Parts: sequence; structure tokens; C-alpha cells
Amino acid sequence: MTTPAPQPAPELLAIQALWHPEAVRNPYPGYERVRALSSGGVLSVPEWNATFMSGHAANSALLRSPAVRSGSMIAQAPGDTEAMRLLKPMMLFHDGAGHARLRGLVQAAFTPRVVAEQRELVRAMLAELLKALPREAETDLVAGLAAPLPARVIMHMLGLHGDDEARFIRWTQSVADLLGGADQSAELMARIETDASEMREYFRGLADELRASPRPGLLSALAATEDGGERLSSDELLSNAVLLLAAGHETTSNLIPGGLLELSRQPEAWAALVEQPDHPNVADELLRIVSPVQYDGRTLAEPLTLQNIPLPAGSHAQLMLGAANRDPQVFPEPDRIRWERPNSARHLAFAAGAHYCLGASLARLEIRETFSALATRFPGLRVTDTTPPFKTNPVLRGVTRLNVRLNG
Repeated sequence: MTTPAPQPAPELLAIQALWHPEAVRNPYPGYERVRALSSGGVLSVPEWNATFMSGHAANSALLRSPAVRSGSMIAQAPGDTEAMRLLKPMMLFHDGAGHARLRGLVQAAFTPRVVAEQRELVRAMLAELLKALPREAETDLVAGLAAPLPARVIMHMLGLHGDDEARFIRWTQSVADLLGGADQSAELMARIETDASEMREYFRGLADELRASPRPGLLSALAATEDGGERLSSDELLSNAVLLLAAGHETTSNLIPGGLLELSRQPEAWAALVEQPDHPNVADELLRIVSPVQYDGRTLAEPLTLQNIPLPAGSHAQLMLGAANRDPQVFPEPDRIRWERPNSARHLAFAAGAHYCLGASLARLEIRETFSALATRFPGLRVTDTTPPFKTNPVLRGVTRLNVRLNG
């Protein structure tokens, strides 16, 4: 008699299901299965030397803990590819004093005043893009609005030329695929290598050029910024400019269609938005419900206890931000869009702690202005395909196309 093969534990099956190619379309039932198996939103998987965080409290505490590191896995990766040479100087993968130095230099040129000055720019770009969309025929709002708007805004802020928009959007997609753990096929990795090489070639020598001949934009400011005699090296300027370009584009370009897709499934929320398009809570409630960054990761540099569960040093913690932002213990009726929700801003869409997103205020500005403009100009807007295709990226989740009729 053949002995049946042992079945994986329910915890492993629930975790494995999160990475099924179809899960990206609707990951939330999978998150709830993990949450049900967790203790206080913490699920330890010793077989993988990992812990999965589905609870808001656990995610929030871990993001703020000095015991964790965000750059360990990248630091240990081989550096002999164009992609790794691009990633390693990014502030995203540095901790402690190194991260503080890089963030401080970038933050000095990314002030609230600079962001506030972008409001009229965003409105003008929105007006131009919306004017070009067909009023009666079906149109793809990703190609017509969600992709170009944040790209043009961050390019303008950086001081990059609009002629290169298509190339920059392609590059940011490659960076997103690299950061997001999309299907690592040989074809994809070859494309990423080619794009990383192009990025390095484009930006090579730019730091010295900008220091010698400054021009308007954030890149010149970054090249000139010094803090205690420190300034960004050419590689650091390149990598962190690419990070700002990719982060400034990818999150908002996924949020806009994702928010409209959610609103199409909750018509009462769309009607309320049409009634009050300038509601101050729109950006945070949409960031909470959509969670354009679904996952993040940390490595423990020292032991940590969360929700009475010990996490050993050297283990990996998988932050399930999409699950945390729909934690019913913090957000009652978590799947429902409620503009009057009093604590929407507690979402973790921008992470928290030392690595809190530098561009959070810019993203909120773009989201508020976009949804206000859509609700005001096109109250009859209708999503015509409510099961659109999704990117194969489970981390930076977003649709590739969203067909709508602006006049219903």
C-alpha cells in the first residue's frame, strides 16, 4: 500500500495561495484566510524562517521598530548586473546613518513648499489630458490619464524633458517589476537589464553637468544639495532620481484606475463623491481601500516580540499592507468606501517610520485633484469592463487597462 504524501500545513497553503497568478485580481479573500490563521495578525512560518503580518497593529509596530532592516536582502545580492547596480544606492535599501544621510539630502530638495507649488501644474495637466479624452466613445483611462499624469508631474519636478515621457514610463515599469517581484522570466529580466543599462547611460555624468550648469528642477537641486559637506555621488543621484521617478509614477498611476474600479462596485460612494467632489478624506480613503503597494518586507537585525509572538533575529517579516489597510479591528466595514471614515489616514499605504514615503503629500495632491475633476466634469462616468486585466505584479498591484465611458 502506498503511503499518501503528507499535506502541507494550512498556514503554508494559505501563504502559497497569495502568490497564485490569479490572486492579484482579488487578493483580499486570501488575506482573510491568513488573518484567520494568525494570532493578533501575526503568522509565524518557521519552515521559511518568515513571519507574515496581516494585522494593522503588527505592521505598524514593525515598520517603526529599530530592530528591522529594509536593505539586507539587496545588500547581500550579487552586484554584477545592471539592475543590482541601479538598486543598491537607492535610499529604499539603506538603514541607519546611511539611510538618514541619503534621505536628508533628498528631503532637503523635496519640501512641502515645492509640493504645494505643483497644485496649479497638476490642474493644468489634468485639464489637458481630460480634454483629449473622447466624450461618447469608450476609452482606456490608464493610457489616457492614469499613466501620463503622474509621469508628467514628477518629470516636471525633476526637470526632465517631456520628449522622453514614453521612455520614462517604460523605465518606471521595469523598476516596478524589479521591485515588485513580478514573474522573473528570462525575457522579463533581459528587458529589465536593457532598461537599467539605458537609465545608467542617460543619467551618466548628469550630476557633474547639473552642478556645472544648473537648470530648473529637483535634479539640479539634488545635485547641488550638501549637508555637512556631504552630497550625492553620481551613482546615488542616478539611483535615487530613478527611485523618485518610479515611485512618483507607479503608485498614483495604479491608484487612479484602482480607485475608479472600486467606486464602480460601490455606486453609492461614487454618488457621494459627485455630491461633494472636494471631500478632504478622498485621497486617504482611496489609498486605504486600494493599497497600491500591497506588500513590503523587512529583515530582523535583532529579536523582536509582536503580539506575544517572538520573531528571531535573521528572520524575514512579510508586511501585508493591503491586509493591514482592511483590518476590521481598525477599520469597521473595511471593504466599504466611507468618505466620512474618521481614521482613514491611519492607513499604511505609504509605510511608516524611517521609510515613510517622501512623496506622500504629492500623491495625495494628485489623487484629490484627479478624483475631484472626474466627479465634477463626468458625474455619469461608467466603468465598462469591471473585470479588467491586471499586471502580474503582486506587490505594486494595478490594472493594465480600464475602459470607461465618461458620459455614462
